[in-house]
Amino acid sequence: MKDFNFYAPTEIVFGKESEEKIAELVCRYGGTKVLVHYGGQSARRSGLLDKVLGLLKDAGIACVELGGVVPNPRLSLVKEGIALCRKESVDMILAVGGGSVIDSAKAIGYGVGYEGDPWDFWAGKCAPKSCLPIGAVLTIPAAGSEMSNSCVITNDANNDKRGINSNLCRCKFCVMNPERTFTLPPYQTAAGATDIMMHTMERYFTVHEDMTLTDAMAEALMKTVKDSALEVMNNPTDYRHRAQIMWAGSLSHNDLMECGTTKDFATHKLEHELSAMFDVTHGAGLAAIWGSWARYVMPGHEARFARFAVNVMGMENDFSDTRRTAEKGVEAIEAFYRMIGMPTSIHELIGREITDDEIEEMARRASHDGALKLGNIKVLEREDMIAIYKMAK
Repeated sequence: MKDFNFYAPTEIVFGKESEEKIAELVCRYGGTKVLVHYGGQSARRSGLLDKVLGLLKDAGIACVELGGVVPNPRLSLVKEGIALCRKESVDMILAVGGGSVIDSAKAIGYGVGYEGDPWDFWAGKCAPKSCLPIGAVLTIPAAGSEMSNSCVITNDANNDKRGINSNLCRCKFCVMNPERTFTLPPYQTAAGATDIMMHTMERYFTVHEDMTLTDAMAEALMKTVKDSALEVMNNPTDYRHRAQIMWAGSLSHNDLMECGTTKDFATHKLEHELSAMFDVTHGAGLAAIWGSWARYVMPGHEARFARFAVNVMGMENDFSDTRRTAEKGVEAIEAFYRMIGMPTSIHELIGREITDDEIEEMARRASHDGALKLGNIKVLEREDMIAIYKMAK
């Protein structure tokens, strides 16, 4: 077991009509002029954005709006938000949406107090020193950004997609009403469930195998999301299962599932290059590549993969052949992905064969020209990354 620190300061207000607490929460955490940040017109069509703005107005809280966040949120909009916050003397950002909106809000929060190019943070030139307070109204359970210290941004000038981690950006509060997820399209629901499970899988497949409680919680979370995803694909307005998915999304990425272990996150880093190059949905990209990563790193760790197969995927344990049990688990989760409409290869993900040149370029970017290694359960060199991408073709 590895020593650990656990820090999860975000206040969660969860349940039906939880939006009614928004103004109270903004005031509690010091907001007097708020940037309301959101994505496309769905936030307005659903009535949620107007409700949020009305609640703030009724409470006497001044606000300005900035929409336009897209999946794989762009640096160009972050810069626009920074300029707007400075011009309007904004002292809090309220993200209304999913992980992309929350990450964009975090990036704006980092940049307001920084005089240089905000990309400096993601380029590794310096670390953030401050961040405006961030609140969130979650509408898409997936990224877990509402309780994480992570912020992933795409530089649209060069298609670099990178993430940074700092406790400065952790949301002060998050309002979570599962009813707001009833109208999510099936593909988005499936991609979100995949991302949630993967956040825990990236922590579960570890070289530390003696943290029994963390393992048990991780297995329960993964199994719950898997089972609930199948339920809501058949009944999108099933509150109980929507609620379980939504809460699991937060627990999966607030570091609770890595207490006593060491996270891997190679699959996430490899997928970042897929979504940067092809602008695909992050969760779908994870599904497309995870099986290949698993088969590549499995040798020497068959027992861990077999435990996943039995405790999460419900496979029968073949005690005479641990490797075969482990492989059945990978096959089972790929079958699950297909059941919910997720791809299990890059070809399915992007709709064509990926070229060797594209693979080489993704590996070059993921490895920072060979200077960066990925992963923990098996440390990946640049050539390993190329091999995994090719397996996933």
